[in-house]
Amino acid sequence: MSDKQELLLQMRGIHKRFPGVHAIKGIDMALYKGEVLALMGENGAGKSTLIKMLGGAHQPTEGIIELKGEKIEIENPQVSQDLGIGIIYQEFNLIPHLTVRENIFLGKPKSKKGVISKKEEHQHALELFQKIGIDIDPETLCCKLSTAEQQIVEIVKALSSELSLLVMDEPSATLTPQEVEGLFKIIRDLQKQGIGIIYISHRLDEIFDIANRVTVMRDGEYIGTKEIEEITRQEMIEMMVGRKVENEFPKHYHKIGAPVLEVSEMNSADVKNASFTVHAGEVLGFTGLVGAGRTELMRLIFGADKKRSGTVKLHGKELDIKSPGDAIAKGIGLLTEDRKGQGLVLMHSVRENFGLPNLGLFSKKGVINAFEEKKRFAKHIESMKIKIPHQEQLAKNLSGGNQQKVVLAKWLEQDCEVIIIDEPTRGIDVGAKYEIYMLINQLAEQGKAIIMISSELPEVIGMSDRIVVMRSGHISAVVEDVQNTTQEILLDHAIH
Repeated sequence: MSDKQELLLQMRGIHKRFPGVHAIKGIDMALYKGEVLALMGENGAGKSTLIKMLGGAHQPTEGIIELKGEKIEIENPQVSQDLGIGIIYQEFNLIPHLTVRENIFLGKPKSKKGVISKKEEHQHALELFQKIGIDIDPETLCCKLSTAEQQIVEIVKALSSELSLLVMDEPSATLTPQEVEGLFKIIRDLQKQGIGIIYISHRLDEIFDIANRVTVMRDGEYIGTKEIEEITRQEMIEMMVGRKVENEFPKHYHKIGAPVLEVSEMNSADVKNASFTVHAGEVLGFTGLVGAGRTELMRLIFGADKKRSGTVKLHGKELDIKSPGDAIAKGIGLLTEDRKGQGLVLMHSVRENFGLPNLGLFSKKGVINAFEEKKRFAKHIESMKIKIPHQEQLAKNLSGGNQQKVVLAKWLEQDCEVIIIDEPTRGIDVGAKYEIYMLINQLAEQGKAIIMISSELPEVIGMSDRIVVMRSGHISAVVEDVQNTTQEILLDHAIH
C-alpha cells in the first residue's frame, strides 16, 4: 500500500448528540494516503452520521478532525468539497436531465468573467475520465447512463475538486460482478495517486478484495481496527453484531414436498423458453449476472409484465394470470428487489403499507376495520421481531431489514403458497440478514414454496435447496447438489 505511513485523516474523540440521542460516542479513526479503509457496522451503528460529518451535513458535538495534519472544521458541504473531500452516497446525487459535463461542474463551473466555457468544461471532463481510464461522452444525459456509469460520473465529479479523500457508501449495491471489478480497478488507480478511500459495504467478500484495513462500529461506538490480513470473515461479523456467531447462514432442514408451481416455456422480450418447478417446503435459489432475466421472469409469473408464451401451473392446474391482482388471488406473492420504490409507500405508515394488499381481509362494504388491521399487523410485528416504536411510524424511517420484514408481512397475511423474494438482503446489515434468513427458513418449514433471487453467491449457496442459474434470458443450469457447489461453478454457468 503506497504512502501508508503518511497520515491523511485523523478523527479523535468524536461525539455527536441529537435531541435525546447520543449517536456517536467517542469515535477514533485514522486514514492514510493511498489506503482503502473499510468502515463496517450494522445499520444504526453510526456510520452514516460519521460520514455526514466529513461531508459537512453534520458537525461534531465534541472531538477533533485533522486533515493532512491540520485541524479542520467542516461547517457545510461546500467547505468539505473545498478541502478535497468527496462523498458518494448510496443514492446518487446527479440531476438526470443534465449532461454528464453539467453534473460534474455544477456549482463549480470553469468560467471567465462569469461566462461558462462549455468547451473548456468538456475538455476538462475528458481529461478526468482519461485519468481513470474510462470513456464516457461528457455531453450524454445522465438519465441515459447505466448505474455503473453514473457511479463513475460521481467519482469524476469528486475528482474535479482536487480530491484527497473519497468516501463511498455501498458503491456496489446494484452493480454486476464485472462492473464491481471495473470499480475496483478505478479505486486501485486512485490509491496509486495517493487518494485515501473510506469504503462502506455490507458485502463482506468485497471488503477482503479491496480493503487494506477495517474499522468496525457498533451502536455509535468504536469497536476496533484490524489489518485485513489479520481478521477472518467470522471475526468481522462477530465484531459487528457483538456476539458469537456459529454460522453466517442458519442451518435448515427443509422437508421437500410435492411440486407447487410449474413454469413451462416462458417467453418474452427478455426471457427465452424458461421452465422450472418449485416444491412445497423448498427454497429454490435463482442467480446470474444482473440483466440475466431473473427479475423479468418473475414479473411474467406475477403478471406484472406481459408474456409472449408459456404456462404457469399451481398444483397442476394452469393459471390465467394477467395482472398482479390475479397472482395474489391465486396465492403468489412477490417481494421486489426495489423495496423502497415498489415494495413500500415510504411516506405512509407501516400499518398502511401492511394493509394495502390486505384491505379485503379487514373491511366490509368499503369500510376498513382499523382495530382488526392493527391487531393482525401486531401479530406479525411480534412474530417477525419488527423493530418500530409504533404502527404509525413512516416506512421511510425504518432500517432496511425492518422495511423488508414489513413487505414480507404483507404477503404472509395473504397466506401465499408461493413467495418470490428478489434480492432479500440488498442493503441490509449482517445481523438483520440472519433474521431474514431465519424467516425464509420458517416459511419453507411451513410448506411454502420459496423462490429466492440473489446476486450474492454465498447467500444463494447458503440458503438454497436447489439453484437455477440464468444467462442472457435463458436457464443455463440447475444445480441439484448445492452442498458441493462453489461460487466459481455458479459464475461459470452464469458467464459461459
